[in-house]
Amino acid sequence: MKLLTTRRTAMCLALASAALWSTVAMAQATYKVAIAGPMTGGNASFGEQLRRGAQTAVDDINGAGGIKGKKLELVIADDACEPKQAVSVASRLVEQDKVVAVAGHFCSSSTIPASETYAEANILMVTPGSTNPKVTDRKLPTIFRTCGRDDQQGKVAADFIVEKLKGKKVAIIHDKDTYGKGIADATKAVLNQRGVKEVIYEGLTRGEKDFNALVTKIKGAGVDVVYFGGLSSEAGTLVRQLREQGVQATFMSADGIADKAFVTSAGGNANVKGVVMTFGDDPRSNPAGQTVVAGFRKAGFEPEGYTLYAYASIQTIAAALKGSKTTGGADLAKWLKSNTVPTVMGSKAWDANGDLKVADYVVYEWKADGDYAKLKR
Repeated sequence: MKLLTTRRTAMCLALASAALWSTVAMAQATYKVAIAGPMTGGNASFGEQLRRGAQTAVDDINGAGGIKGKKLELVIADDACEPKQAVSVASRLVEQDKVVAVAGHFCSSSTIPASETYAEANILMVTPGSTNPKVTDRKLPTIFRTCGRDDQQGKVAADFIVEKLKGKKVAIIHDKDTYGKGIADATKAVLNQRGVKEVIYEGLTRGEKDFNALVTKIKGAGVDVVYFGGLSSEAGTLVRQLREQGVQATFMSADGIADKAFVTSAGGNANVKGVVMTFGDDPRSNPAGQTVVAGFRKAGFEPEGYTLYAYASIQTIAAALKGSKTTGGADLAKWLKSNTVPTVMGSKAWDANGDLKVADYVVYEWKADGDYAKLKR
């Protein structure tokens, strides 16, 4: 009886040891990377773009053999574009999920505080959509982006207002958020330098649905251009209420409305017709990404907005993992700052701050069919 018990004990220990070894081996067999952004809440449509782009990139990279014999494993993190939630998410990704890199976040107000956590933990972060200059101007060594900056985008917008729209009475409205106010202020600064002083400069509150008092003020001032810094939900609501009050001033915004949710919040195609916005040169038309774009469309998903930016962010992380000797953020960052990465958006290279060496902002116009198209220069 004693011998049988001893054998059973030995067998249990062997099984436990095998299970433990299997778990360790499985953990070592993958690189955990995260996609972080607004998967829920008012900006969840952007989160869907990010998730789709990141997951497809991971699947494609794994299908091609992975990295150094290992597969990528994607962790999806929801910050709802809320700064406090973003910090909590960042802590979880570092301490619990043990990710080696993060593609995210989306809203600058989330990216900035979350990036502090990643930098402290020596984890690479590549944001596909945060354009506020503070993201990289703090010179955190492990922070990058695959999009441009507000000061670059604001100049393109201001030049368009002055040269193409011939704006004289300009209202500048923002949503008081880091991104929205940042892009509005960047545009305002260049307009002022070019001799155009705004007649209205005001902030509205994200999440609110009634901007009629502000619209009445805009109407009374005889504004010919309304520039809005913010995201699609508030932008669309503001456009709809402007049109309802008969205000036909040209409405201009930025990459925060590069989303079909803008059409919905604006009340339909008729209200968005003629709206203009700045955004990066459409990656869907880049020769480097045609196979990937075709794959998305075959699956029934149009890779608009930030879908391909998220895909490129995962490609950037994968290239750094492949080219570096360790998974430490400092090593990955050093490699990226010394190399060019081929992506679905073309070849990308970064400066010492983690900003793209070349930004490609252009102007788009929303059409009567509820889609946007690049304007000819």
